[in-house]
Amino acid sequence: MTRVLVVEDDPPIGSELVQALVGGGYQVSLAATGGGALEQARQSEPDLVLLDLGLPDVDGVLVCRRLRAVLPQAVIVVLTARTQEFEVVVALDAGADDYLTKPFRLTELLARLRAHLRRQSPPRQERSVSVGRLSLDLLARRVLIAGDEVVLRPKEFDLLAVLACHAGEVVTREELMDQVWDVNWFGPTKTLDVHVFALRRKLGDYGEDPRRITTVRGRGYRYEADL
Repeated sequence: MTRVLVVEDDPPIGSELVQALVGGGYQVSLAATGGGALEQARQSEPDLVLLDLGLPDVDGVLVCRRLRAVLPQAVIVVLTARTQEFEVVVALDAGADDYLTKPFRLTELLARLRAHLRRQSPPRQERSVSVGRLSLDLLARRVLIAGDEVVLRPKEFDLLAVLACHAGEVVTREELMDQVWDVNWFGPTKTLDVHVFALRRKLGDYGEDPRRITTVRGRGYRYEADL
């Protein structure tokens, strides 16, 4: 049974989330503070974490970063009332895989969780792919740029792998959502744009030109084979 940790300090919201998840067949634990979340994460090793960013004891972004260190393979979805895009990017950089802005519908939340849990395999079965200075080992899920290993979050790796496997070709937004998230993805695709933004910045941090990932207006994105 999939284990879910809900981190929410508002009792009515926390109770509603727990009831919905238990009804969906998940094994659920609840924490109301950042400290409690980290303690439970170490004890129960959840497969998935729902993390409210507005916690009473520790900033939610810091909790997210610490949870990612404790749970490198878990799916972390942040729940936030913060609507500024840079705040969402900070949470994604801290290790979150996705976010939902409050208020949200429980049906959308449950659909997203199912989508994330289904996406646990590499987008292609080839062992490796190389484009210029970039090399990806798809089975080991490692990325190298000119021999230096790049640290990426799971969705960032999946996104880069799809683009690199189709280097020089346009990959539509729909195809990226299908392959990186899920064919039955429920909700807006803004999370794709945020992940592309974060991925470009990380490539730049390792000396790769962020323009390698080109936006093709009205279509999607292309990883440039030559630049």
